[in-house]
Amino acid sequence: MAAAAGEYLAFKLGAEEYGIDILRVQEIRSFEAPTRIADAPAHVLGVQNLRGVIVPIVDLRLRLGMAEPGYGSLTVVIVLNIGPRVIGMVVDGVSDVIRLGADQLRPVPEFNSAVASEHLLAIGAIDRRMLILIDIEKLATSPEMGLVESAPH
Repeated sequence: MAAAAGEYLAFKLGAEEYGIDILRVQEIRSFEAPTRIADAPAHVLGVQNLRGVIVPIVDLRLRLGMAEPGYGSLTVVIVLNIGPRVIGMVVDGVSDVIRLGADQLRPVPEFNSAVASEHLLAIGAIDRRMLILIDIEKLATSPEMGLVESAPH
């Protein structure tokens, strides 16, 4: 299991709750329609200028093949630092930062999921909540995302 004990930002995609390493998060912003880029993949909504940095904005719901997303007052962009790049990820809302101990992490069962199993770290079990932990660096650098060259190994 690749997940480590630590703090994770919990966010919603549809009815599911996911988590990413809080150390990857630069900021959380309200959703504003980005500037479209010709021939970009459907899940890349466009780019935004964040204090002089041009940031690609990815709708994670579209990337994962979820139902057609709606953009409402709870829709936010999580701005992430992935290697040398900054990426904005559109989600249905953020809930909180959760500290998970090693005893709260469970292996991801094998099943067909919108998120490829190699992009999942673990399932965090907190009381009655289940948090699907995503390896956001692996997901963002995957060829399907079409954004970032993977870091040399």
